[in-house]
Amino acid sequence: MITLNELRRSFANLDAAELDRWIDNRWIRPEGRPGAYVFHEIDVARVHLVAELRDLAIDDEALPLVLSLLDQLYGVRRQMKLLYKAIDAQPEEVRRTLLVAVRASAAPMDGADADPERGPGRGPGRGPGRGGA
Repeated sequence: MITLNELRRSFANLDAAELDRWIDNRWIRPEGRPGAYVFHEIDVARVHLVAELRDLAIDDEALPLVLSLLDQLYGVRRQMKLLYKAIDAQPEEVRRTLLVAVRASAAPMDGADADPERGPGRGPGRGPGRGGA
């Protein structure tokens, strides 16, 4: 954890009023009270992120949406890591069964081969009655 003063020294170009606004907007969520905040590693990373997004000309109106989407993405990423660990802890037979099931249910990501009447991956020439399997 670092103090408010340490954070401000780490970000020479960060205006104190701007950081206060980011905290007021809950884009950054340190512990403590105004003037005596304590920042965890995740808070410091978030300050880096917000500063980079501001450098990319993401305005105050769009920033909450961008941050929300990134938070969701990172949340899914954390969940996927937990899922990978859980699968890896399973016996080989279970892992193999899961892999076969995932491959069987996987559909094209862009839907290019999807036929709404027959479902994903069943374009012309595929599936029953079309010369496919």
